[in-house]
Amino acid sequence: MKLAILGAGAFGTALAVALSANGPVALWGRSTGWSGENPRLPGVTLPDAVTVTDDLVQAAQADTILLALPAQKLNDFLTANARILRGKTLVSTAKGIDLTRLTGPSQLIAAACPDAAVAVLTGPSFAADIARGLPTALTLACADAGRGKVLQHALSTPVLRLYRTTDVTGAELGGALKNVIAIAAGVAIGAGLGDSARAAIVTRGFAEMSRLSARLGARPETLAGLSGLGDLMLTCSSMQSRNFRFGHAKGAGQDFDAATTVEGAATALAVTGLARQMGEDLPIAGMVAQLAQGSVSVGDAMELLMNRPLKEE
Repeated sequence: MKLAILGAGAFGTALAVALSANGPVALWGRSTGWSGENPRLPGVTLPDAVTVTDDLVQAAQADTILLALPAQKLNDFLTANARILRGKTLVSTAKGIDLTRLTGPSQLIAAACPDAAVAVLTGPSFAADIARGLPTALTLACADAGRGKVLQHALSTPVLRLYRTTDVTGAELGGALKNVIAIAAGVAIGAGLGDSARAAIVTRGFAEMSRLSARLGARPETLAGLSGLGDLMLTCSSMQSRNFRFGHAKGAGQDFDAATTVEGAATALAVTGLARQMGEDLPIAGMVAQLAQGSVSVGDAMELLMNRPLKEE
């Protein structure tokens, strides 16, 4: 199986490093003037089996292509390059919901490349851990069980273990929604509200994730697995998470690097749009959306959450 990764950010580069243990990998990016070490992933030397290129046509000759692109840029990329992606197996690693279409990556791929085979790779993982060869377990979701099994074996390594599911909806919703809750958890810690407040946000946030995902057809066991609860635990407890760091900065009243991609901020806006359409109450996601837009202060947001009507759990 010829393998390419489109997107030479930290996560795409880390996947290239890990998967090169199985054979040659092409890593495509728009800015690849570096060699040996990606500045977005300092301290990690690329193996000889990784070929870095800015030639998209060349990279797309692979049979299986991992799309390591930001969720909000994925649709434009697919639309512009649908011709060269025809008939490929496309595996999305994006964790988000498109703001314009209010859909996840798999639906964007299916719409732009209807003859492509679609899968989603998601779960609790930091680029630095994967690149350093630290043990990591992920979820590989593919509606075609047979193709999913082939991909599972092709993309697993001695330190990267993939668990397979056919629940694509649940896997990608878990990965997208946990980013929203991670921002809220970061706000709580940054504002000095303590670990008990964080635990409450994570628990009630998981309830929001589960309710919305069930309405959209996801299976409960998927949300309770790596791509949901597992990823939620990781991103709500570590400053390695860009979403948690963003929330932490908001909570502490500090500036945050605007050039850093924070998928949860855009996803919060998309989620609130979905919730309105479905008549679903998602107070934490709504609070994050308002904070991301700057339309509410941290103090007011927390007061609104704490003063909601008392009810059964």
